Amino acid sequence: MPDSARMTKRGQGSDAGVVRYRIEVAYDGTAYFGWQVQPGHPSVQACLERAVAQIAGETVKVHGSGRTDQGVHARGQVAHFDLHRRLPPDALKKGINAVLPVDIRVLRAARAKPDFHARRTATKKEYRYFIWNAEIREPSRRLYATHVRRPLNVAAMRAAAALLVGRHDFAAFTANPNREVESTVREVRYLTVAKSGPLITVRVASEGFLYKMVRSLCGLLIRVGEGAESPEAVRTILDSKVRTARVPTAPPEGLFLWRVWY
Repeated sequence: MPDSARMTKRGQGSDAGVVRYRIEVAYDGTAYFGWQVQPGHPSVQACLERAVAQIAGETVKVHGSGRTDQGVHARGQVAHFDLHRRLPPDALKKGINAVLPVDIRVLRAARAKPDFHARRTATKKEYRYFIWNAEIREPSRRLYATHVRRPLNVAAMRAAAALLVGRHDFAAFTANPNREVESTVREVRYLTVAKSGPLITVRVASEGFLYKMVRSLCGLLIRVGEGAESPEAVRTILDSKVRTARVPTAPPEGLFLWRVWY
C-alpha cells in the first residue's frame, strides 16, 4: 500500500492496528506562521509532527481542532494522531515535551476512541481576545494583547456584541481564504466583553468559525468602542453579507484559542 494511502487510513482511524491519541496543546504563536503546515515556514503542526515522530519512531499526521493564524496563540488547542505503537499517554506527553520548542507544550495526553476527531467531533470552541486599552502598554503584554490607546466605550461594545449572538449569516465577517465553504451561517453561542483595569477581554463561542471570523468580530467591536460605528450598525453589516472596510481584521497577537468541547 502506498504511504499516502496508509496515512489516509490512519488519519481517519480506519486501521484496526493503530491507537488514536488525543492531546491538548498550548502555544505561543508569535514565531509561527499559524497552526497548519506550510512549506518553508515554521508551524505548530509541523513541530508537533516532528516531535511525535522522534518519540514514537513513526511518521504521523497531527490533526488539530482548528487552524489558528500567524501570530495567534492557544491555551487549549486539541489534536489527535494515530500510532502503531502503544505508549503510555503520560510517557508520550513527557517525551514530546522534551523535544518540542519551549513555546509549545502538550498539557494533557490520553488514548481516544477510534472515531474521535479533533475537528469533526468538536461541539463548541471558545476564543478569547485581549485588548490593552491605555496610553502605554506593559512590555509583558506586547505579544499577548492588542494595544488600543484611545479609550473604548465598553458599554457600546457590549451592545454590539449582543446583536451578534445567535444564528446569522456571517459572510461580512470572513476573509476570502481562496476556498469554498458550504455556508457562511454560524451560531454564536455567546459573545461577551469584560473590563478589568486597562485589560478588556472578549469571549466568543460557536460550534465553528469562518476564516478570520473571530478577529473580524473583534475588529468591529473595537471600531464600535472607538465611536467609528454605532452598535446598531451590526444589523446593517450582517444584512449586507459583504465584507467591507467597516469590518477590519483585528491584529493577531490578542487572540487565543481558549477551549474546545466534545
